[in-house]
Amino acid sequence: MPDAGPGGGPPRRGRPRDAGRDRALLEATLAVLAESGYGGLTTGAVAARAGVSTATLYRRWSSKEELVIAAATTRAEDLVKQPDTGSLEGDLRTLLRDKAASLTGESGRLMRALIGEAAHNDALAEALATSFLVPVRRRVEEAVGRAAERGEIPPVEDLEMLGDLVVGPMLSHFLITPRLPERVDAKAARAGADRLLPFVLRALGADARGPAPA
Repeated sequence: MPDAGPGGGPPRRGRPRDAGRDRALLEATLAVLAESGYGGLTTGAVAARAGVSTATLYRRWSSKEELVIAAATTRAEDLVKQPDTGSLEGDLRTLLRDKAASLTGESGRLMRALIGEAAHNDALAEALATSFLVPVRRRVEEAVGRAAERGEIPPVEDLEMLGDLVVGPMLSHFLITPRLPERVDAKAARAGADRLLPFVLRALGADARGPAPA
């Protein structure tokens, strides 16, 4: 019989999950995925990389697909930041540089593998949209909302399209090119983000001369 919970409550069922072990498995998944692609990824390879048994892995995720989706979601959460720099230009520069970083280097190789598999895997495609596109749209919406409140720009209606305006050029510049994303260093990634920034500001009607009169 399982032990009773504190105060005679529901019984405790086994030991709680080890967050550190979960993290090790997800990091191992990303490493194997980046090296071998989705088709070459096996739960055995992930378990070996993390130093655990496959039984330990399957107690947490019941399939390879669930494991990859969890790993991709965790990586996306790690990359999401929302600083308030005090200006639209500063907020967008930070956002664009963050996205450039997520599409280049080892993260870029991971994204290339995930996007390739998502073309014929609906569950993974939905997870990518939720983990990578939705947070960008939210960050754009928040940055633009703050800028409108400060009087830097007029109110913007179609904020979802603005989020896509950020994502689309980034994907084109870093992923849909002959150069592999893992060969783009951090300096080149930041430079690419900074080149896009004036065009995004112009699309939003930002005025470099300062906030518009109240």
